[in-house]
Amino acid sequence: MRLFDFFAEALPLSEFLSQYGTPAHRERWQRTRSLVTLTEAQKQLLTSFRRETNLLMLAGAWCGDCAGQCPILECFAEVAPVLRIRYLDRDAYPQVQQELQINGGNRVPVCVFFSEDGYEVARYGERTLSRYRQLVREQLGEGCATGLVKPGDEVFAAVVQDWLNEVERVQWILRLSPRLRQKHGD
Repeated sequence: MRLFDFFAEALPLSEFLSQYGTPAHRERWQRTRSLVTLTEAQKQLLTSFRRETNLLMLAGAWCGDCAGQCPILECFAEVAPVLRIRYLDRDAYPQVQQELQINGGNRVPVCVFFSEDGYEVARYGERTLSRYRQLVREQLGEGCATGLVKPGDEVFAAVVQDWLNEVERVQWILRLSPRLRQKHGD
Protein backbone atom coordinates (compact mmCIF):
# COMPACT_ATOMS: atom_id res chain seq x y z
CA MET A 1 0.00 0.00 0.00
CA ARG A 2 1.29 3.44 -0.91
CA LEU A 3 0.04 5.67 1.88
CA PHE A 4 0.72 8.91 0.04
CA ASP A 5 -2.03 7.99 -2.42
CA PHE A 6 -4.49 8.73 0.40
CA PHE A 7 -3.17 12.28 0.87
CA ALA A 8 -5.31 13.53 -2.03
CA GLU A 9 -8.43 12.10 -0.35
CA ALA A 10 -7.58 13.40 3.09
CA LEU A 11 -9.21 16.57 4.38
CA PRO A 12 -8.00 19.84 5.86
CA LEU A 13 -8.89 20.06 9.55
CA SER A 14 -12.00 22.20 9.22
CA GLU A 15 -13.52 19.85 6.63
CA PHE A 16 -12.49 16.78 8.63
CA LEU A 17 -14.19 18.11 11.77
CA SER A 18 -17.27 19.22 9.82
CA GLN A 19 -17.67 15.79 8.24
CA TYR A 20 -16.78 13.56 11.19
CA GLY A 21 -17.19 15.67 14.31
CA THR A 22 -20.05 16.91 16.42
CA PRO A 23 -20.20 20.43 17.82
CA ALA A 24 -18.84 19.04 21.10
CA HIS A 25 -15.91 17.43 19.27
CA ARG A 26 -15.11 20.65 17.42
CA GLU A 27 -15.22 22.57 20.69
CA ARG A 28 -12.66 20.19 22.26
CA TRP A 29 -10.27 20.63 19.33
CA GLN A 30 -10.71 24.42 19.46
CA ARG A 31 -10.09 24.46 23.21
CA THR A 32 -6.73 22.76 22.68
CA ARG A 33 -5.92 25.17 19.86
CA SER A 34 -6.55 28.09 22.20
CA LEU A 35 -4.03 26.68 24.71
CA VAL A 36 -1.13 26.40 22.27
CA THR A 37 1.37 29.20 22.74
CA LEU A 38 4.59 28.94 20.80
CA THR A 39 7.73 30.55 22.15
CA GLU A 40 9.71 32.96 20.01
CA ALA A 41 12.41 30.30 19.60
CA GLN A 42 9.83 27.78 18.41
CA LYS A 43 8.42 30.30 15.93
CA GLN A 44 11.91 31.12 14.63
CA LEU A 45 12.62 27.46 14.11
CA LEU A 46 9.35 26.94 12.24
CA THR A 47 9.95 29.93 9.98
CA SER A 48 13.33 28.46 9.03
CA PHE A 49 11.71 25.42 7.41
CA ARG A 50 12.04 25.42 3.62
CA ARG A 51 11.03 21.96 2.42
CA GLU A 52 7.39 21.27 1.75
CA THR A 53 6.36 18.51 4.14
CA ASN A 54 3.10 16.63 3.85
CA LEU A 55 1.62 15.29 7.08
CA LEU A 56 -1.08 12.66 6.80
CA MET A 57 -2.91 12.32 10.11
CA LEU A 58 -4.96 9.24 10.86
CA ALA A 59 -7.35 10.52 13.50
CA GLY A 60 -10.81 10.44 14.99
CA ALA A 61 -12.78 13.60 15.66
CA TRP A 62 -14.09 11.85 18.79
CA CYS A 63 -10.60 10.98 20.07
CA GLY A 64 -9.29 12.85 23.11
CA ASP A 65 -5.66 12.21 22.21
CA CYS A 66 -6.32 13.59 18.71
CA ALA A 67 -8.14 16.65 20.07
CA GLY A 68 -5.26 17.17 22.50
CA GLN A 69 -2.45 16.92 19.93
CA CYS A 70 -3.53 17.60 16.34
CA PRO A 71 -4.28 21.31 16.93
CA ILE A 72 -0.63 21.67 17.95
CA LEU A 73 0.41 20.72 14.42
CA GLU A 74 -2.11 23.17 12.98
CA CYS A 75 -0.37 25.93 14.97
CA PHE A 76 2.96 24.86 13.50
CA ALA A 77 1.50 25.05 9.99
CA GLU A 78 0.22 28.58 10.64
CA VAL A 79 3.82 29.66 11.26
CA ALA A 80 5.41 27.33 8.67
CA PRO A 81 3.20 27.14 5.57
CA VAL A 82 5.52 24.48 4.10
CA LEU A 83 3.73 22.06 6.44
CA ARG A 84 0.64 20.68 4.70
CA ILE A 85 -1.60 18.70 7.05
CA ARG A 86 -4.49 16.47 5.98
CA TYR A 87 -6.71 14.15 7.99
CA LEU A 88 -8.20 10.71 7.41
CA ASP A 89 -10.87 9.33 9.69
CA ARG A 90 -9.61 6.11 11.27
CA ASP A 91 -12.89 4.27 10.89
CA ALA A 92 -13.60 5.45 7.32
CA TYR A 93 -10.23 4.12 6.11
CA PRO A 94 -9.82 0.63 7.63
CA GLN A 95 -7.02 -0.27 5.20
CA VAL A 96 -4.96 2.71 6.40
CA GLN A 97 -5.88 1.92 10.00
CA GLN A 98 -4.56 -1.62 9.51
CA GLU A 99 -1.32 -0.33 7.97
CA LEU A 100 -0.70 2.13 10.80
CA GLN A 101 -1.43 -0.09 13.79
CA ILE A 102 0.80 0.41 16.81
CA ASN A 103 1.67 -2.60 18.93
CA GLY A 104 -1.03 -4.59 17.15
CA GLY A 105 -3.76 -2.06 17.92
CA ASN A 106 -5.77 0.60 16.16
CA ARG A 107 -4.38 3.81 17.63
CA VAL A 108 -4.78 7.49 16.81
CA PRO A 109 -3.44 9.99 16.13
CA VAL A 110 -0.77 8.58 13.86
CA CYS A 111 1.13 10.98 11.63
CA VAL A 112 2.92 9.91 8.47
CA PHE A 113 5.38 12.47 7.13
CA PHE A 114 6.00 12.65 3.36
CA SER A 115 8.37 14.60 1.19
CA GLU A 116 6.97 17.08 -1.32
CA ASP A 117 6.92 14.32 -3.94
CA GLY A 118 5.27 11.66 -1.82
CA TYR A 119 8.12 9.64 -0.34
CA GLU A 120 7.49 8.47 3.22
CA VAL A 121 9.96 10.05 5.65
CA ALA A 122 8.71 9.04 9.10
CA ARG A 123 5.78 7.92 11.25
CA TYR A 124 4.93 9.31 14.65
CA GLY A 125 2.09 8.86 17.10
CA GLU A 126 -0.10 8.09 19.08
CA ARG A 127 1.13 9.78 22.20
CA THR A 128 4.39 11.60 22.76
CA LEU A 129 7.10 10.63 25.23
CA SER A 130 6.10 13.43 27.61
CA ARG A 131 2.50 12.23 27.70
CA TYR A 132 3.63 8.64 28.32
CA ARG A 133 5.86 9.80 31.16
CA GLN A 134 2.83 11.51 32.71
CA LEU A 135 0.71 8.38 32.29
CA VAL A 136 3.38 6.22 33.91
CA ARG A 137 3.47 8.56 36.90
CA GLU A 138 -0.33 8.50 37.16
CA GLN A 139 -0.95 4.82 36.53
CA LEU A 140 2.17 3.23 37.99
CA GLY A 141 3.15 5.86 40.53
CA GLU A 142 1.77 8.81 42.42
CA GLY A 143 -0.93 11.06 41.05
CA CYS A 144 -4.46 10.90 39.77
CA ALA A 145 -5.42 11.56 36.15
CA THR A 146 -8.08 14.19 35.58
CA GLY A 147 -7.93 14.24 31.78
CA LEU A 148 -8.04 18.03 31.87
CA VAL A 149 -5.40 20.27 30.34
CA LYS A 150 -4.98 23.52 32.22
CA PRO A 151 -3.34 26.70 30.94
CA GLY A 152 0.32 26.57 31.83
CA ASP A 153 0.27 22.77 32.06
CA GLU A 154 3.93 21.68 31.92
CA VAL A 155 3.10 18.36 30.29
CA PHE A 156 1.12 20.08 27.55
CA ALA A 157 4.07 22.39 26.82
CA ALA A 158 6.32 19.32 26.69
CA VAL A 159 3.92 17.61 24.25
CA VAL A 160 4.08 20.69 22.01
CA GLN A 161 7.87 20.46 22.11
CA ASP A 162 7.81 16.69 21.46
CA TRP A 163 5.80 17.23 18.28
CA LEU A 164 8.03 20.13 17.24
CA ASN A 165 11.10 17.97 17.73
CA GLU A 166 9.70 15.34 15.37
CA VAL A 167 8.62 17.89 12.77
CA GLU A 168 12.08 19.45 12.97
CA ARG A 169 13.76 16.04 12.59
CA VAL A 170 11.74 15.38 9.43
CA GLN A 171 12.53 18.84 8.07
CA TRP A 172 16.26 18.27 8.47
CA ILE A 173 15.99 14.83 6.85
CA LEU A 174 14.38 16.55 3.86
CA ARG A 175 16.80 19.50 3.82
CA LEU A 176 19.80 17.17 3.84
CA SER A 177 18.38 14.71 1.31
CA PRO A 178 20.85 14.50 -1.60
CA ARG A 179 17.94 13.91 -3.98
CA LEU A 180 16.07 17.03 -2.87
CA ARG A 181 19.21 19.14 -2.57
CA GLN A 182 20.03 18.35 -6.18
CA LYS A 183 16.46 19.07 -7.25
CA HIS A 184 16.41 22.45 -5.46
CA GLY A 185 20.04 23.39 -6.06
CA ASP A 186 20.82 23.86 -2.39
